[in-house]
Amino acid sequence: MKTFLFLCVANSARSQMAEGLALHIWGDAVRAFSAGSEPSGQVNPLAVQALLELNVDISDHTSKSLETIDIDEVDVVITLCADEICPVISGEVMRLHWPIGDPATKDTIEAFREARDETAKRLSSLRL
Repeated sequence: MKTFLFLCVANSARSQMAEGLALHIWGDAVRAFSAGSEPSGQVNPLAVQALLELNVDISDHTSKSLETIDIDEVDVVITLCADEICPVISGEVMRLHWPIGDPATKDTIEAFREARDETAKRLSSLRL
């Protein structure tokens, strides 16, 4: 079973949606976590709303610091930063970078849907 870690800065939107979508798409075939270099403390309500439209509930998720994750247990790190400086981690791990714009900067449900759909498309194209 592969373990995925989705990273962004605030861990309030993109990485949270990616975690929820990964678990929705792959189910028990993976473990998925998300974290941020500067966690906001909460998940953006529009991220929750965008995923609920696909029957994916992340309303119980919390924004977490990268320091709460045991990197030794992670197989794949996916960074989701576009205009910000992404968190950097050390160690022997596969790294992917998906430059998806932060929907929180636009603060519209449409921006969150776009980020959600792009993330789901990329996740669906990965081979486990």
